[in-house]
Amino acid sequence: MIPIPAAADPLAAIKRLVLDAVSSPHTRRSYNLVLSRFLAWYQAAGALGLTKATVQRYRSELEGQGLAPSSLNVHLSAIRKLAGEAADNGLLAPELAAGIAKIKGAKRLSLRAGNWLTPEEATALLNAPDRSTLIGLRDRAMLALLVGCGLRRAELVSLDVERIQLRDSRWVLPDLAGKGNRIRTVPVPAWVKVVVDEWLDCAEIQTGPVFRPLNKAGRVLDGRISEDTVWSVVREYGARLGKPGFAPHDLRRTCAKLCRISGGDLEQIQLLLGHASVQTTERYLGTRQNLVQAVNDNLPVEPDLTRDSRLRARSGQNVER
Repeated sequence: MIPIPAAADPLAAIKRLVLDAVSSPHTRRSYNLVLSRFLAWYQAAGALGLTKATVQRYRSELEGQGLAPSSLNVHLSAIRKLAGEAADNGLLAPELAAGIAKIKGAKRLSLRAGNWLTPEEATALLNAPDRSTLIGLRDRAMLALLVGCGLRRAELVSLDVERIQLRDSRWVLPDLAGKGNRIRTVPVPAWVKVVVDEWLDCAEIQTGPVFRPLNKAGRVLDGRISEDTVWSVVREYGARLGKPGFAPHDLRRTCAKLCRISGGDLEQIQLLLGHASVQTTERYLGTRQNLVQAVNDNLPVEPDLTRDSRLRARSGQNVER
């Protein structure tokens, strides 16, 4: 057995084996991106051989780019699977694959707070689209489902009209397959249903995909919108609120946060979002840290905050170093 050869076809074939072994579409998409990136680097570096030293070198380069620990761990996980598949198919010595498997992931020293909207900001976001146009109605319906139901963008894109059903006298999205193929039923608030119906009625959509592309003339086309469309819509309206980097997942987090501050039970929020455990939901919400009534808001200190002292501080006067 020798290190994996430099030829492109064996590398591509191994990558395909890795992707075929992954059941989750979300994970498959991530692995496809990170493995494409790794293999491009591998070839550009002269095909050094798929060894522990090579992977550690690549990891160092990723760390030098400021990659977050969670993103770095996705890269390492995909590369470990690549090495494992290569060994199983006789393209890599088992001891080399075992060495790569021993490379430790990056430790997460803290949890990111993430982005979310306040109730006032969420209301402003939902009212931002122009309801006199079809694209405005469509965008508003998309935002309503992201904020009101906490859907992932892939779930939003794949949503069909027939999926919106009455159960126990209320509208729901039953048996929705989410991340890890976990099945959940998502309640649809009455106001979300009204907003979605307004779009469907005006677009004359009765069956099939709920969200469809529009041409330049504003005519509804066949097919589904892409996940990139969801990204661009959220970014556009987020920028109007002064949040240029806002993402669809931030609206999922907003849904969870608003559920919590309105008295929602933690377990019910877990079921709504489709998390595997309530601990995941706790980390997601950051419920252990109260940012509304923070513990350091009422420290027993009384600094001089008069206007003159602030001006002196800004101008650098009376400052000793």
